[in-house]
Formats: sequence, structure tokens, C-alpha cells
Amino acid sequence: MTEDLKKFDIPTLILHGDNDQIVPIGAAALQSAKLVKDATLKKYNSSPHGLEKTHKEQLNNSLLSFIKA
Repeated sequence: MTEDLKKFDIPTLILHGDNDQIVPIGAAALQSAKLVKDATLKKYNSSPHGLEKTHKEQLNNSLLSFIKA
């Protein structure tokens, strides 16, 4: 997957909860943000895996802000 991430050539939003016990942020989002050119990393404090359910409103606001920028 890392070689694919290096090929991204468009602005990319990476969303991740910093309390994800299934896919730890350090092993996924932090590394991805370093590999993807023009990546924006949005960390959700105390958020678990599945933040699209637990932090739906925050996530939607992040997506809209990114799209509008």
C-alpha cells in the first residue's frame, strides 16, 4: 500500500481517531500522511475505530470543509 500512497497526486484528506484500538493511528494515518503529497490529516481526539458512527457530525463537517477549500 505504501507505494500506492506515494503515487497520489491530488489533495487528500486522511481522517483517524487517536484512540483507534483496531488500526492504531501511528501505524496507519500518521504514516499515510507522510507518504501522500498534499495530505491533510484530521485527528479526532479520543475517537475509536468507526468514527463515522461515533463522530458523524464532526466527520461530515471535516469533509465539507476540505471539499470547499
